[in-house]
Amino acid sequence: MRSLARRRFHAWLRRAPCDTQGVARIGARQIYILPTRMGTALGGILALMLVGSLNYQNNLGLLFTFLLGGVALVALHHTWLTLLDLRIHARGGAPVFAGQRASFAVDLSSEGRRARGDLSVRAAGEAHPPLFLPGAEQARAQVGVPSQARGWLRLSEVRIDTRYPLGLFRAWCYARTDARVLVYPAPAAQAPELPLAPARRLGPEGGLGEGAGDFVGSRAYRPGDPPRHLDWKALARGRGLVLKQFGGDQAVEVWLDLRQVPGLDLEGRLAQLCRQVLAAADQDLAFGLRLPGLEVPLGEGEDHKHRCLAALATFGHG
Repeated sequence: MRSLARRRFHAWLRRAPCDTQGVARIGARQIYILPTRMGTALGGILALMLVGSLNYQNNLGLLFTFLLGGVALVALHHTWLTLLDLRIHARGGAPVFAGQRASFAVDLSSEGRRARGDLSVRAAGEAHPPLFLPGAEQARAQVGVPSQARGWLRLSEVRIDTRYPLGLFRAWCYARTDARVLVYPAPAAQAPELPLAPARRLGPEGGLGEGAGDFVGSRAYRPGDPPRHLDWKALARGRGLVLKQFGGDQAVEVWLDLRQVPGLDLEGRLAQLCRQVLAAADQDLAFGLRLPGLEVPLGEGEDHKHRCLAALATFGHG
């Protein structure tokens, strides 16, 4: 019952929306503030001091009570101002495999010159160490969110807390984000052998044949090509990025097909395909991927590997 009431209260709270650029700006009606334990204790002490000073007609005690009360009210105002007009921009990090922690970068910035201290960023139950934002500068917090399933992992909102400047009050606000991280399927522990298909230079017994490792020419570098085949001497001579080609580079090709992977569970079959994609990329093989309604043509390199992994991550998710 308590958890249900807490969820309903959390859903009722206002959240700062993000604009088309993904930036959320904190307004006056989106900031919540309550006294901390220290602030509650100070309030109780001030009440006792007020009663005692009135009872004994102690003017000096009344002066000291009202002075401390004024300091507390000023601290309340500054704590609220620390979050006012704060701009929040969250962005997703690099793709991860299911089960790993996805990283999100949360940038905090402000247009004014007012310093903002003790800013704590919370997302999905994880809190980043407090940040100090001096004037019109920018601070960044990295928060991790555990991933459980393949697909897009979205960071729906972040919470910003502060107790600046005296720790008597705690102010917080919520900001919506459009940040997301792509989660690849977790690779299976074991997968079938790669289905090697003969291409051009296979010998009569199925080997790569004589001369498969010989240099056969060069071509211009394309993004995603393996760096180990770069012709560094040509680069030193001013010819730009040139890739060496060998006879064995096109000796075999691999087609990874979901329909040829054994098993009844879709997620298990995708996990096996993920393992095969990693194996083919580690061996610098030219490989392609076939899924129902989608085909990734033959290719190689890091970009091609991530293109295939992204296709596995989003398969069946629209």
